[in-house]
Amino acid sequence: MDVVIIGAGITGLATAISLRRCGHKVTIYERSSLNNEIGAAINIPPNASRFLAPWGLDSHKLGFVASKGIRFISPSSLEELHAHDSSAISREFGAPLYYAHREDLHKGLKDLATDVNGTGMPVKLHLKSAVTSYNAQTPSITMNNGNVITADLIVAADGVHSIAIKAISGGSTVPQSAAHTNCSYRFLIDAAELEADPETIFSDRNHQRPVTTIIADPGKKRRLIFYLCRNGKFYNFVVLCYREDMITKSEDWQAPVDKAEVLDVLSGYHPRVLAAIKKATEVKRWPLLYRRPVKTWSKGRLVLAGDAVHPMLPHQAQAGAQGMEDGLALGLVMNGVTNISQIEERIEIYEKIRRNRASSIQILSKVGSDEECPPEIVEFLDGKALPSELSQVKIS
Repeated sequence: MDVVIIGAGITGLATAISLRRCGHKVTIYERSSLNNEIGAAINIPPNASRFLAPWGLDSHKLGFVASKGIRFISPSSLEELHAHDSSAISREFGAPLYYAHREDLHKGLKDLATDVNGTGMPVKLHLKSAVTSYNAQTPSITMNNGNVITADLIVAADGVHSIAIKAISGGSTVPQSAAHTNCSYRFLIDAAELEADPETIFSDRNHQRPVTTIIADPGKKRRLIFYLCRNGKFYNFVVLCYREDMITKSEDWQAPVDKAEVLDVLSGYHPRVLAAIKKATEVKRWPLLYRRPVKTWSKGRLVLAGDAVHPMLPHQAQAGAQGMEDGLALGLVMNGVTNISQIEERIEIYEKIRRNRASSIQILSKVGSDEECPPEIVEFLDGKALPSELSQVKIS
């Protein structure tokens, strides 16, 4: 089977690996030059890490940091309020929760997709190749140079701004500013620099553990989250907050801002926290916009995956994992396909096993740790007893 994938991000590469392993010929078209993967660090939860390892992804070589837990500390006193030990995650879910630099995860996936020694045919990767339109009937794509490319199966994994959804359903759901936290800042700071400075929170070895630390101030709709990545060489920082002036902003990852803006957002936090933030050298800001689940993921032999169909807010740390699950599922359902007449039936299976799960998590992604479970999730549940509170919801 001849497969074309649009987008060489985490979802596109995972899809390529999965389809390659099933013996299919895979070509990826990516609009960028892939000089760097957008973003800072990413959580790789057990539902993703447990199939990445059998694929051959070497977590140690790529510098992933295995999580030892999560803890909440006071923004004013730095007192530990409560903590959860996650050392049993591997035993309970079959794989660890990792913290990884996005560049490291992306490199590992790209190598697996294109390695000549891997299972199946190496994936062909075309960079600086932008798609201007999709045709679900053929199926085909039209490139920015006017070339029309056809395939047995086309997978649109080109992110939240994908135009493929217009070819499938006429358009995506309207983005809405998130009600509780509608703005995010991300940045990395060198761990050695932070830990060597007695003025920062990180000079205390208690704060150097491989855990997710959350310093929340729910009364002012703001929180700081940080964790180690890249073999403990960097701390990844995420600041979530609510800002009135972000309500009408468009989705944009690439918005550099001065660290003074972050310091202003976290005004009143403990001085040792602010001393750490002052060491940031490159801060990115983007608005957090929520999109409701779409009705269908496919048309003919054109199918959506990842953020192109279920973009998520960061509260459940599942966006990357769900995109990789899409890729895994597409490979599994397309295993053994020898005739294009089989493809649409297999796509129906893909959508059946993925849509409700990913849509449920998409809805939960707009829920912070101090909000109620949204009633709209009911549509995507399987009829089992509904949880009475968010703490009872487990996402594996």
